[in-house]
Amino acid sequence: MAKPDGVVPGSIYLFRHGETEWSLSGQHTGTTDLPLLPEGEEAARELGEILQNRAFERVLSSPLQRARRTAELAGLTHVEVEPLLREWDYGAYEGITTTDISAGLGRPWEVFVDGVVPGDTPGETLEEVAARAQQVIDTIWPSLERGDVALFGHGHALRVLTAVWLGRSPRLGQQLILDPGSMSILTHHRSTRCLGTYNLSPWRLLRNSTTR
Repeated sequence: MAKPDGVVPGSIYLFRHGETEWSLSGQHTGTTDLPLLPEGEEAARELGEILQNRAFERVLSSPLQRARRTAELAGLTHVEVEPLLREWDYGAYEGITTTDISAGLGRPWEVFVDGVVPGDTPGETLEEVAARAQQVIDTIWPSLERGDVALFGHGHALRVLTAVWLGRSPRLGQQLILDPGSMSILTHHRSTRCLGTYNLSPWRLLRNSTTR
């Protein structure tokens, strides 16, 4: 059995959930369990058109409904709920935009640099989110030895997981973007872990192809 720091045949497919009211407004959505907007549901269905012939060894989803619903509408079955895939706990910054947090502090604020403070929930450090990401990778490793794995989750947590997969500081996630309804592929080239595809929005490609 290959060690988790080695190379396996399979790739990790990352899916950020579709659009919600707060992802549209820019409000931090960690523990709040919001549903998808109609646009988010439509994007998830269109994602299914890309995945209809794709087989996965395992499909895991965050327990929050926006991620589970995205997997469901994309047509994936046998979805396992994995609490480790939940979004960053933003503590007191839950439901608040970066602009408003910065205004309240009187200076620019960035979650990857400044972190969060406790509120109704304790909040999490960047290092704690990264530790969860490593646990996810360890959990799916045996499945990656057989084939591909799909993970349905959230913007910040999946950006951190990408950095962890690449063996970089979790702070690298600050420089990565994941749009709602996007698909990314974490893979390897020979012995080096790589980004195969990143922040691809299949629904945008489908719409563009039908409007030309």
